[in-house]
Amino acid sequence: MSRKLISSGSPFEAKIGYSRAVVQDGWVFVSGTTGYDYDTMTMPADVADQCRNALNTIKGALEQGGARMEDVVRVTYILPEGKDFEACFPVLQEFFGEIRPAATMISCPLLDPEMKIEIEVTARQTQE
Repeated sequence: MSRKLISSGSPFEAKIGYSRAVVQDGWVFVSGTTGYDYDTMTMPADVADQCRNALNTIKGALEQGGARMEDVVRVTYILPEGKDFEACFPVLQEFFGEIRPAATMISCPLLDPEMKIEIEVTARQTQE
């Protein structure tokens, strides 16, 4: 049973004590990911832009873990304002339209008021 920890370079990972993703037993578990651009440590104001940033970070973590977006089987969306979710639909269609993983949307506060969406996924590693 091997275990691999994946980092996105976010300073929050070390500060809080978590990994962007954990790979174990053929599964990739990606932590809740917000819309930061970790290269610039900036957060766009628009929820759809935050959604896209989060999904790109998730995509990178999956690739490091031997999986692809196509391997995602479960996704959870967390938004402080449920009414903002519809603005994300075009981005979600772009990333998951053909994949159609099981999904849940939860409305609850996030750590920082500038965070408008957080996304976590579970994927099965690509079998080569």
